[in-house]
Amino acid sequence: MPTAAPTAPRSHPARPLPSRRRLQALLRCAAPPANRPKKGSPLSTRSFLARPTETGYSGIYVHLDGIPSHHLPLLLTARRYRFGGNTDALARHLVDQVAVGWDELGTDLLDDAPAALRTALTGGESWPSRTMDGLICPDGSPPQRMTVTEESAGEQDLQWGYVLHPHGIEVISLHESLRGPVVRWDTDPRARFSDHPAQWRPSGPPPLSPPPEPLPPSRLGAQPATAPATISPPRAPARR
Repeated sequence: MPTAAPTAPRSHPARPLPSRRRLQALLRCAAPPANRPKKGSPLSTRSFLARPTETGYSGIYVHLDGIPSHHLPLLLTARRYRFGGNTDALARHLVDQVAVGWDELGTDLLDDAPAALRTALTGGESWPSRTMDGLICPDGSPPQRMTVTEESAGEQDLQWGYVLHPHGIEVISLHESLRGPVVRWDTDPRARFSDHPAQWRPSGPPPLSPPPEPLPPSRLGAQPATAPATISPPRAPARR
């Protein structure tokens, strides 16, 4: 009995990957061994750094160590010393000038900070910031920029967000809320910041406790303010 000839599989037009699947596909790309971080055992706590926009924010993905106790001391110190109090210069370096995304943020952000402060924040340890520019994708395609906005953040399985406002850093616990409280730029970077997601409520003060001994003003700058800053709620993202 004759057998039917096999039919060719139907071809389907390529569909763009949803945000989370696109992110996961990018993370399957491997970095060359020389570009791997050399610091301890960093944790894959996914986060983003962003600029504020009229509707919310627009920023870039950070793969490792995204908890507040890691990011906030680096960001507060970087703006005060390395970038001379210039928030826009800090945002250009961390958000605008990154081709793909950040693997991790390092102690190069503490350049020009007093030695005593660097030691207090890192215990004398040092590691470089590393971008994901050297990713090699399995299919040979170049990696795409890993952009995050208020509309896509919820779909990208991120845990924390840091929006660089002129008055401070808005810390967003994405598993709890779409927005968060603001840590003012004059906050002592040696403060103890909570890493508990539920404590970063938009309506409350930032969950932090001051360091046991303040540094002299000449070594640190303005003393931290106790009143939390507030921000306007964003427009609701359009439903798809």
